[in-house]
Amino acid sequence: MRTPRVRMRRSRMRVRDRVRPLSGFSVNRLIPNVLTLLALCAGMTAIRFAMTGNFPAAVYAIMIAGILDGLDGRIARLLKTTSRFGAELDSLSDFVSFGVAPAAVLYLWTMSALGGVGWAIVLFYAVCCALRLARFNTQLGVELPPYAAGFFIGVPAPAGAILVIMPMFAAFEWGDWIARSPYVGAVWIAGVALLMISRVPTVSSKGIRIPHHLVMPTLLGIGILAAFLTTAPWPTLTLVGIVYLASIPLTLRAYRRLRAASGVRKGEPVEVAASAPAPPAPTPFPLGEGTAPTSDLRH
Repeated sequence: MRTPRVRMRRSRMRVRDRVRPLSGFSVNRLIPNVLTLLALCAGMTAIRFAMTGNFPAAVYAIMIAGILDGLDGRIARLLKTTSRFGAELDSLSDFVSFGVAPAAVLYLWTMSALGGVGWAIVLFYAVCCALRLARFNTQLGVELPPYAAGFFIGVPAPAGAILVIMPMFAAFEWGDWIARSPYVGAVWIAGVALLMISRVPTVSSKGIRIPHHLVMPTLLGIGILAAFLTTAPWPTLTLVGIVYLASIPLTLRAYRRLRAASGVRKGEPVEVAASAPAPPAPTPFPLGEGTAPTSDLRH
């Protein structure tokens, strides 16, 4: 006969088993995905602002999406909550916020003056953004050489979105007399789209290392940049975009130097191995057997 104590223990164990999935769930795992969804909402809101003619608010919405996109991945790594679901959600959000939203905003702002040609140009930009993100996703599990660890291949999607709306920054500050021309916009949009799908290495924040003696000046510079962004946002953003474009040739030069240095280091062991005595010849396989067994070094 079962005692009441045994029954009580079994009932407690059943209750614990039922509560265990809820007790093991952490709300912190949702924070990166929430930021990704907020970035997606910001991109969609930019389209709404453009449809109502509020183009400065549309630009602000795209920039907010870029800030949120830069935070979600870093927070996911800090909280150790990275997942395949989060990566796929982030990619879809990036395509909407940095591919579809800038294309729609630019078409409503100036490219609609060219009719079907203007639509084809902004559609070309959106397609290039999708190809850029697809290429990035395929490289997530690929081991890159050491010299390429601190670089992006092509302009990343958030930076491409900021670059493609740079004519809007200039128009908001200095007028529409040049920057809002659909012909200039067509050349600019096509150029940024080609940079996104190109093989040109661009700078990555992961590869930037700040020396200890430059930490305080760097923080001071960030504070000054924030002050200019609040007082004169459009000239400051235009200057930031120009600096980024000017850094591409310097980044390409640094990438080639690192690649060349890596090639020299790889060639040194080969020369040493050539001077070493040759190993004895392997024993041939007897007749009637198959091919040589697969070595672990081939995988």
